[in-house]
Amino acid sequence: MLYALVSFSDQIGPLNVFRYITFRTGGAIMTALLFVFLFGPAIIDLLRVKQGKGPAPSARTAPKTHFSKKGHADHGAGS
Repeated sequence: MLYALVSFSDQIGPLNVFRYITFRTGGAIMTALLFVFLFGPAIIDLLRVKQGKGPAPSARTAPKTHFSKKGHADHGAGS
């Protein structure tokens, strides 16, 4: 479709940007990012379910006392 726009660049000057490889590369990158943001999470969830993975094993088997530490940011950095 973009190739068809290039044929009109003789009559419409701003369409000349479709001849530049850098412009087309930028368009391809933006399109790829759009697809990743729209469909990526759904595909990851689908693959995770298909593989049979749920939450991490440590989250299921951790003692109840460890859950009270959730939210503390002190990872040995000192006070």
